[in-house]
Amino acid sequence: MHETLTPSQPSTMTAPISIAIIGGGPGGLGTAIALSELPSVSVKLYEQASEPREVGAGISIGRNAWNVLELLGAAEGVKGGKIGHSWQRNGRTGEAVDLDSRVSAALEDKQADGPRYASIRARRTRLQAALLERVPGGIIHFGKKVVEIRDLGLGQGVCLKFKDGTEVLADLVVGADGIRSIVRRTLFPDHHLRVTGNTAFRVLIPLSSIAHVKDFPTSNGWWHVLNGHLYFAQVDDESEEEPRLCEITIRSYNEAVTPDRAATWAVPVTNQHVLARTGEYDPRIQEVLKAVPEGAWREFAMVAGPCLQDITAWDKVALIGDASHPLSGAFGSGAAFAMEDGWILARALELEYSRAFNTSTMIKGALEIFQQIRGPYYERMYEYLESREKHSMGTRKEDVDFDSVIRARIAGFGFASSGKMDWIYKNNIEQVWKDRSSPLDKLKAQLSTGNTSNTVTPEQTEQNIRKTREAIQQASDLVFDVQKRRFTQCNNLFQ
Repeated sequence: MHETLTPSQPSTMTAPISIAIIGGGPGGLGTAIALSELPSVSVKLYEQASEPREVGAGISIGRNAWNVLELLGAAEGVKGGKIGHSWQRNGRTGEAVDLDSRVSAALEDKQADGPRYASIRARRTRLQAALLERVPGGIIHFGKKVVEIRDLGLGQGVCLKFKDGTEVLADLVVGADGIRSIVRRTLFPDHHLRVTGNTAFRVLIPLSSIAHVKDFPTSNGWWHVLNGHLYFAQVDDESEEEPRLCEITIRSYNEAVTPDRAATWAVPVTNQHVLARTGEYDPRIQEVLKAVPEGAWREFAMVAGPCLQDITAWDKVALIGDASHPLSGAFGSGAAFAMEDGWILARALELEYSRAFNTSTMIKGALEIFQQIRGPYYERMYEYLESREKHSMGTRKEDVDFDSVIRARIAGFGFASSGKMDWIYKNNIEQVWKDRSSPLDKLKAQLSTGNTSNTVTPEQTEQNIRKTREAIQQASDLVFDVQKRRFTQCNNLFQ
């Protein structure tokens, strides 16, 4: 059974361009918001869950996330606990080893730009709710699990088949379906994930439930032990009424890797299952963990995969978020990455709409731009992780003492050098797009707004002449490219 949504005709763009988004997490919702604001598009989002939900506990909202949330109009709806002083601690003793410099950067942002850009830790459900509120009605369809994706050929779009037997046709498909993406598996069947042996146990509990634990520092921070770490954070603003919540995440680095663990995601586990992995921690941590009610813990077995050289395929499918870079939360900013992806994709489609002569060439051109901007960004992340891995190799020798291991691990985070990670945590996706814009696009924008100066220096005149020549050359190249595409398509019709 087919739904009524069908691809627009390949020879015209008079019909709305049909876009299907797979996945209703922050990336999928952010993409739906950005794309729904474009003219002549019909956007549908398909989520396999039967109702809105977000698995996990807390989520970090830093400068990069605030930037894209503002562009999506969802920033006002996200509240959480300000990160403030966040410490790296010896997990056995609680002794502070180092102040996380991400927090130092966040405090600098707060002083420079006001409280809006202060980093927070929030409940994942609140980010989800803020984004859901911005998605226009009629776009999201729940209970739609994709089981098959088929390329229908040149200019014919993509067919999506769901578990309930229905099918949908779309001009463009956006795979926002997470690290275990069926879209990615379909496009790149030779790309495989591996279970890392790194497992996270997550829970949210009332902050008041641990008030009795003497001398426990409730500031945000990491407690490191030999085989893992514990992260503690407050996820509600101080101004909120009780019960304010706090988050506990325990990472165990060397879990046994068995075939069934690949399916372990947000699975309830017993308190004893978690406590069996925490004997090395400070006694105060042990007391805090006793406050967790039975049945509240959720287990997440981490998986990861190699870097994809292409995050688009078939000239009609794009991968965003974890679907495009299966890094298993290596930077703690995955939601921001996914929302940035969706916003850039919308800008690319908007640009191509003004200059493409049919739907197929518009989508192909937009995906090329998307690949050019976001592909290298994710490649840089993989390169960084590889260098960090080499840096930490020396700490795995048995004769290295515990303190040295912990200090090397913290240094390996890459946060110790101020500004070293600004390309991630202070990324301004709007500026990235502006910097990418060609001289021709900038010239067109200036002419349309009348933003020209009556008085220019000789140096400015020379610079303007050079830029104009570059713009003319780009325009010439563009015309040639369009003609070439038309010739190719016409030639294909007669073959």
